[in-house]
Amino acid sequence: MTAFFIGDVALDEYYTADRWPGRADKGMVRELPAEIGGSIANAAVVHAALGGDTQFISLLNDSPLSCRLIDDLEQNGVAADHMLTDRAVAESRNLIFLVDGEHVVLTVEMGEQPMWLPPATLAALRQPGFLYTTLYRVRRLHAETDGGVLKQADLVADLRRHDRRAIFDLDVGGCASEDLPYLKGAAVVIFNQVGFRAAFGHDDISRIAGWIRDHEIGWVVRTLAADGAEAHDGKTRLEAKGYPVDVVDVTGAGDTFGGALTWCLSEGQSFAEALDFSIAAASRSVTIHGPRGGKASAPDILAWRAQRRGP
Repeated sequence: MTAFFIGDVALDEYYTADRWPGRADKGMVRELPAEIGGSIANAAVVHAALGGDTQFISLLNDSPLSCRLIDDLEQNGVAADHMLTDRAVAESRNLIFLVDGEHVVLTVEMGEQPMWLPPATLAALRQPGFLYTTLYRVRRLHAETDGGVLKQADLVADLRRHDRRAIFDLDVGGCASEDLPYLKGAAVVIFNQVGFRAAFGHDDISRIAGWIRDHEIGWVVRTLAADGAEAHDGKTRLEAKGYPVDVVDVTGAGDTFGGALTWCLSEGQSFAEALDFSIAAASRSVTIHGPRGGKASAPDILAWRAQRRGP
């Protein structure tokens, strides 16, 4: 089954600093080599490296940078057959500042133009498989059909009826009541600690069991940085511990987790198995500089995990 990743791909411009300046303050940064990243694109590259059949969709302009971004995806085994183009879109860039073992990401605003899916793209998405995306992107999806315009939450629901199972990466933004029509029936909804607290006002995943059941969500995941991750399906809580590592760069760790999780579920693994493997993949990724540090084969990740677990 082909997994579709709909989201961002960008040039990541890296800088390091000894501290993050406050308001009306100044600071010095050191420039590092730029790398191609983008949260959903990173997840797609991880999925492809594991052996997944991977398609990526974004809305880019037609500049040399956009061509470079697409070429890089294809070189990493990610197909871009359904990429969308709008000349008015800004260049896709992120400014990433590495400070005290963490990162601050500033993204160039690219607007919220509708993303019109051609008939062939809609037909491909109406096949069984996974869709890995964000609320920011699905709010923009539109398609012309024989019955009129299909868009936004109605389009997501249509894909679900065709067995396209959504995995939402909500990251730090969390979700609000107006987002629930999009999340209804999702296979997986992933929060990090910041996003989970923004959505629910607390840190206890067991307290949202009713919310999970009410919205027919398969699993909610709360990633816990170095401590691993936990998941709940409305009845059962799962936990996967993190691995002690020397952190080089946390950029892309969450993307690695999401791409690996999508691959595991596509392979028919149990959710407990998928959670454990994905945490190992994410833990390994932070030991490598760059947004694509999580790119690895399944045997490489399994060997890394076995080595750190010990006999």
